[in-house]
Amino acid sequence: MKIVLDHIVLNVRNVADSVTFYRDVLELEIERFDEFEKGRVLFPSARINEVTVIDLFPPKLWQIRGENVNEKAPNLNHFCLTYTESDWNKLTERLRFHGVKINRYADNNWGAQGIGISIYFNDVDGNEIEARYYQ
Repeated sequence: MKIVLDHIVLNVRNVADSVTFYRDVLELEIERFDEFEKGRVLFPSARINEVTVIDLFPPKLWQIRGENVNEKAPNLNHFCLTYTESDWNKLTERLRFHGVKINRYADNNWGAQGIGISIYFNDVDGNEIEARYYQ
């Protein structure tokens, strides 16, 4: 089985400041920032390599998850692992077998390699994990 880190999602207070940091300091390529500024996408990303990105979630997306923007939200929103479709199906079976609740299912979800199919669940410490595959 081959598993790849697809992306991590950071809660950021100011998207423009974060874009400047990741672009100018870490010299990462920024994707979808123009579309974000025009309101066409919910967040931009900083590309680490061909299969991994850092998504930069603005405060309005923290509210979707029920977190209070006025309080300090955890910086790491969630991380995502990419599976083959077959291994993803086996993972969903293992989650059910072990009694791990799948919190949500989402298709047509943006990731490092484009649009994929995802499930979200929590580990034993409450960290949210996204598992996806690309068609």
